[in-house]
Amino acid sequence: MPGKMVVTFGASNILWMVFAVSQAFKMEIFPEHRVVAQIGDVISLTCSTTGCESPSFSWRTQIDSPLNGKVRNEGTKSTLTMDPVSFNNEHAYVCTATCGSMKLEKGIQVEIYSFPKDPEMHLSGPLELKKPVTVTCLVPDVYPFDRLEINLLKGNDLLKSKEFLEPMDRKSLETKSLEATLIPDQEDIGKALVCRAKLNIEEIDFEPKERETTKKLQVYISPKNTVIFVNPYTRLQEGGSVTMTCSSEGLPAPQIFWSKKLDNGNLQLLSGNATLTLIAMRIEDSGIYVCEGVNQVGKNGTEVELIVEVAPRDTAILVSPSSILEEGSSVNMTCSSNGLPAPKILWSRQLNNGHLQPLSENSTLTLTSTKMEDSGIYVCEGINQAGISRKEVELIIQVAPKDIQLIAFPSESVKEGDTVIISCTCGNVPKTWIILKKKAETGDTVLKSRDGAYTIHKVQLEDAGVYECESKNEVGLQLRSLTLDVKGRENNKDYFSPELLVLYCASSLIIPAIGMIIYFARRANMKGSYSLVEAQKSKV
Repeated sequence: MPGKMVVTFGASNILWMVFAVSQAFKMEIFPEHRVVAQIGDVISLTCSTTGCESPSFSWRTQIDSPLNGKVRNEGTKSTLTMDPVSFNNEHAYVCTATCGSMKLEKGIQVEIYSFPKDPEMHLSGPLELKKPVTVTCLVPDVYPFDRLEINLLKGNDLLKSKEFLEPMDRKSLETKSLEATLIPDQEDIGKALVCRAKLNIEEIDFEPKERETTKKLQVYISPKNTVIFVNPYTRLQEGGSVTMTCSSEGLPAPQIFWSKKLDNGNLQLLSGNATLTLIAMRIEDSGIYVCEGVNQVGKNGTEVELIVEVAPRDTAILVSPSSILEEGSSVNMTCSSNGLPAPKILWSRQLNNGHLQPLSENSTLTLTSTKMEDSGIYVCEGINQAGISRKEVELIIQVAPKDIQLIAFPSESVKEGDTVIISCTCGNVPKTWIILKKKAETGDTVLKSRDGAYTIHKVQLEDAGVYECESKNEVGLQLRSLTLDVKGRENNKDYFSPELLVLYCASSLIIPAIGMIIYFARRANMKGSYSLVEAQKSKV
């Protein structure tokens, strides 16, 4: 009996303890039931317990997908953080808390959307009166786009509305847009253009559900009716002055720009003021002046021609390719002269008696296949009612060197110790440079010649070799060469004497000695002399 009583008491005590634990172990999750998050934001789900000192936690999705978040457990609290929120976080999440043998679970639904920015408004161009322009209202990165509505308003008037009800075949951020054509009129000036976007998801709570962008209409009128007033006249005397005033209509008021039209058609900017004044005018000031009224949507211009009447001046001649030519080539001589009215051009050639021989009335005088007789002075005259301006150029026709002659006197073959003169001549062409050289593998040596002649006194063996003459001027050159042969002095001994025969037979003994003698002899020749005594001293 006592033993039974103990067992009964122990069992009841255990049941009471389990009941007490089950009553004390509780769990809460925040936020409750559902949370709405924008894609790209950060959200945290927190699971906490009471009644247990060291609970354990786990998180999962109801469809066992990856959490796509980071879990952090701290004592009686566990937090699941999603940073950033993406499409992969659109699930029902379940938090499980365990305390010994007790387990509690609670779930929370994560719903996502994307509506991050105000609409963007783009115009295909500036708003010009009575000209159509395309207005684009663009809403970026929307999800779910099938709940999106875009409205475009001008003031209080609805221009266009669009809903995007097409089915979504996949989860993605979409950029949606609305386009409308606007033809501004005078009454639109100052009105507001509004692009309003709504994300109509009533079943979930988020802010803002409506975004808008406003642009104040600035209507432009392109410049027109541009006019110029000239004081005193458009025809002026050299040294005079003129004032020109320009005006132009438009909205906003056009800015005035003055330019001068160049010969190539380009405009040279002169001023940004309505009035342009020119003083002490010269011939360079003659020409066409352009006034333009310019604003944001266009420009409108008009022009006036100013004429400064002056005598011809600054007459110039351009020779191509050069005033010094090779015989047979062609040359173009172009003449220009400033003056008003534009001067007439007259080409002439100056004769030996000083008179002028008329050649052409074109601005360009062309000579083809030139000869030496075409050399001379050519004259260009610029002529108008106010006077004459004259410019001249000297044309020089050159002939390339030819008939060059290179000779060695008395002969190209001489004996050591003789005197020889190497002479180069080019008799038919003046102003010709003559250069004499001695060729060598180590480099050419330019000889100090006089009038194309180079004299060698007491010719040495090393003077033998190739000599070259180069005759040149501005238009060409010509080369000639000769080979100078220098023979050594011979003694009177018969090369076929018995002694020579004996020497030949004993060549195997004396060849080294002869080689040494030749070696030292050449060294002596390089110094300008040779001495057997010195050679022997060197050998010793």
